[in-house]
Amino acid sequence: MSSMGPIGIFDSGYGGLTVLKEIVRKLPAYDYVYLGDNARAPYGNRSYDTVYRYTLQCVKWFFDMGCPLVILACNTASAKALRTIQQNDLPKINPDNRVLGVIRPTTEIIGDITRSGAVGILATTGTVQSRSYEIEIKKFFPRLTVIQEACPMWAPLVENNEHQGPGADYFIKKHLDNIFEKEKYIDTLLLACTHYPLLLNKIVDHSPPGVRIVAQGEIVADSLAVYLKDHPEIEKRCARHERLAFYTTDSVEDFNNHGGIFFGQPVQAQHLDL
Repeated sequence: MSSMGPIGIFDSGYGGLTVLKEIVRKLPAYDYVYLGDNARAPYGNRSYDTVYRYTLQCVKWFFDMGCPLVILACNTASAKALRTIQQNDLPKINPDNRVLGVIRPTTEIIGDITRSGAVGILATTGTVQSRSYEIEIKKFFPRLTVIQEACPMWAPLVENNEHQGPGADYFIKKHLDNIFEKEKYIDTLLLACTHYPLLLNKIVDHSPPGVRIVAQGEIVADSLAVYLKDHPEIEKRCARHERLAFYTTDSVEDFNNHGGIFFGQPVQAQHLDL
């Protein structure tokens, strides 16, 4: 029996904290360790090979920290690295551990939310180019119309604390206009980047009336609760002391200042050299 350890939550930067916030709200008893690879962020425009190498390096660090389960709370890492890590690396480095992503939980239910059968995906360039959401949604809901829109400026707006300013309105309206020009019957928009919930109010303001905006945090949290129930061999290895630890590969001061915005309460990070 392997020793018990925290659940690992990974993102290239701060966005995964919006997912961690919902996971802690749903499953407060467990221990969690969060790593933001801020020194190498953003991942959105990096190549598949680079995202894979960076993500695998961070997954190995989580395993060294004793994590039996790691959640890639990063859409780009989930799209570009998760499958390779699960199929090629995990059997070699630690076959008893598990690595999960944020794409599948959302794609499993998105078809139950839409009424018109037309869903819009708002994401980074890398996630859109991977077609991961389009491919996964078609597995569960083959008749859905899936329209994607890359929004490369949205995450930097949030990272630079400009998401509430007038500059954000220009870029949000631009990409929403684009996606509704492609398909006017979209009634559900998926925020397929963990930064985007911080833009929610402006996205609602610039969307047509009645369009439902879906963020991932609560969906991933619900999915994790089901996963732990269905996989007791993993759940019993997850420590339950209600502890939280935060790490960043960049400035601790910057992480603490920005991280609290995403997490909804103050965070105190430690620096990690990779």
